[in-house]
Amino acid sequence: MEEILQLLQDDGRISIEDMAAMTKKTSEEVKAIMKKLENDGTIVKYAAIVNTDKLLNNENRVRAIIEVQVTPEREHGFDAIAERIYRFPEVKSLTLMSGGYDLQIIIEGKSLQEVAFFVARKVSTIEGVKSTKTHFVLKTYKENDIVLVDQKRDRREGVTA
Repeated sequence: MEEILQLLQDDGRISIEDMAAMTKKTSEEVKAIMKKLENDGTIVKYAAIVNTDKLLNNENRVRAIIEVQVTPEREHGFDAIAERIYRFPEVKSLTLMSGGYDLQIIIEGKSLQEVAFFVARKVSTIEGVKSTKTHFVLKTYKENDIVLVDQKRDRREGVTA
């Protein structure tokens, strides 16, 4: 199972036949394993990793990381507040954290003002939210194990003494 997951994480477009050959399983075995992983929620979605810096309309996109301190709810802990937050369509990722803050939200908006509105009118008004701190993403160098910047190599030869 782990072998198949690793192959899919490395290349989501790999064929069943190639996975079968690489794992020394039959195509039917690979299909059955994948079906089980999909059914039990281990594989949630197949998606492409997109370098958004290469998109033509990238100027109309702002990405932000928001640190949120909350007071956990009795009997529900962080889960009830987290559910209210992850239901907003702007939220791309929501993580419970250890350390100086409790929740980390990654959102995308069309402008700085839209992100500010989201924080001020949506997140900050949720009961139990004590404070927020917003960081705007300026450039992404690596995401999901993929380097997104052009790697320029110094082609000069080293000097030895």
